Amino acid sequence: MSGFNGNPRAGADIPIEPAYDVVVVGGGAAGLTAAACAAVDGLNVLLVDKAERIGGTTAISGGMVWAPANRFAEEAGMRDSLEAATRYLHATVPDGADDPLLATFVHSAGPAIDFLRAHIGLELQPVLRYPDYYQAAAGATLGGRVLEARPFDIRQLGRHRDLLAPPLPEMTLFGGMMVDRADLPAFRKPLSSWRNMVRIASLGARHLLDRLTIGRGGRLVLGNALVARLLDRCLAAGVTISTSTNLIGIVTEGARVTDVELERRGHRLIINARRGVILSGGGFSHDPAMRAHYLPVEAGIASAAQPVDAGDTIRAALSAGGRMRSMMGDNALWVPLSRFTRRDGSAARFPHTVTDRGKPGVIAVTSEGKRFVNEAMNYHHFCQALLAVTPKGQKARAFLICDRNFLRRYGLGAAKPFGIGRRSMLANGYLVEAQSISELARKLSIDPHQLAVTVARTNADAVLGEDTIFGRGSDEYQRHFGDPDCKPNPCLAPIASGPFYGIEVVISDLGTAAGLDVDNDGRVLRHGGQTFANLHACGNDMRSVMGGAYPGPGITLGPALVFAWRAARALSGER
Repeated sequence: MSGFNGNPRAGADIPIEPAYDVVVVGGGAAGLTAAACAAVDGLNVLLVDKAERIGGTTAISGGMVWAPANRFAEEAGMRDSLEAATRYLHATVPDGADDPLLATFVHSAGPAIDFLRAHIGLELQPVLRYPDYYQAAAGATLGGRVLEARPFDIRQLGRHRDLLAPPLPEMTLFGGMMVDRADLPAFRKPLSSWRNMVRIASLGARHLLDRLTIGRGGRLVLGNALVARLLDRCLAAGVTISTSTNLIGIVTEGARVTDVELERRGHRLIINARRGVILSGGGFSHDPAMRAHYLPVEAGIASAAQPVDAGDTIRAALSAGGRMRSMMGDNALWVPLSRFTRRDGSAARFPHTVTDRGKPGVIAVTSEGKRFVNEAMNYHHFCQALLAVTPKGQKARAFLICDRNFLRRYGLGAAKPFGIGRRSMLANGYLVEAQSISELARKLSIDPHQLAVTVARTNADAVLGEDTIFGRGSDEYQRHFGDPDCKPNPCLAPIASGPFYGIEVVISDLGTAAGLDVDNDGRVLRHGGQTFANLHACGNDMRSVMGGAYPGPGITLGPALVFAWRAARALSGER
């Protein structure tokens, strides 16, 4: 092992050598992990990304990493085992018991995380309380399987800090201040204790200083922190990083990859990959043809993934002879999405993961005015339920309905709590306001009679503390994202205090699950079942080990890091 050589070269105009040991295509968590692992094993690595900035969809995500029986959780006193994780996945993943790739992930997660900590210097921490999504399944846990990056000061990237993709503006406060999970309770009850007031004041003062000194928020958390830490490690390891660089094609001789064809600012480059190539281009979320082939038409074309995730790397592998694999479950990982146009004219997308749907006092209805799902279930399940009630050939959509108390306390989508930004959200049409439920129904083109019936039943159930239709608030996952101050059910409250509010949500994907078929080290399989000798895929370019299911938080990034590590170590000859 060579260790870090500290020779950072990165950007859209840096010189690129004619040959490297390993070429990595894609700069999300998977690609950065693969590049860093190969570099610390002594290989000369080029990482290219078609975007102007590094980070992929990871940079705008929650950044959670699902890694069963990991050492971080063990050191924090959390108990888990490979056997329990295997039972849970077999209960929740279609054909999981027969998938060797899933077994490889479970048994490799711990060693991969250990390597990233010991040899890359990746600082992670366990999320001690974050339940698996299906609590009734055997082997489910209440926390510890999820890891997240520790907060990161962007100043550590030095002159390369502008290379990092920013977080979603709608997920920040006060012009770019990131807030992590541990901060949220204080912001929801800012005046309830001195501790909360001090925490908010401290974060605000830090953010103000950052804005004055570096022109942006400097404290990074969630997925932005994970990408920043991996980027920092790649720079320290001497990885060459070329942005605004597209993969055009892959050159092969038999079962071996010899070169990659790149395009950068109108110039075509042929780069020799002496050891091999690792594809981590983010899947095909924004490729219309592949969406039409693999995803239901009712899901539409909306995506929460970065626009550069357009299937370029997958198509290059298929042209070279690789093969795709569809999932037994869904071919995408779903999340409800609301949209609006920002003041600068850019399109804003807000993924409704856990910030609002599970809170007491909001319901989701179709245009018929009927609930169709337990709103506190996970986002993938929410969208599956919406697809199930959408007539064939029609675009799936739903509406989140709440009252004044809910909006003030929790916010709704991009409309933040305490009325922050409410007027602008009303002005641009994102948030719809009405003095009565019937008026709100008419403004949203919802059946007014049926919506009134639905709200009345919801309010009656809230008094009893029992959702008599869908059982909302019936397990620990659901209650975790409710409000413990709401009695008797933390997920139920009446919708009774006008004005009333609603927003439209559509189905979108966080990433695609169908992908290149691979072996246990991420080598891409060719037609006929043989593998390429040195062409690997990881992240969303590789087919999901979860079979198109969504068993828990971080089930995309967990396998992404694990198979990036396995691919890099295979090319370095360490496995």
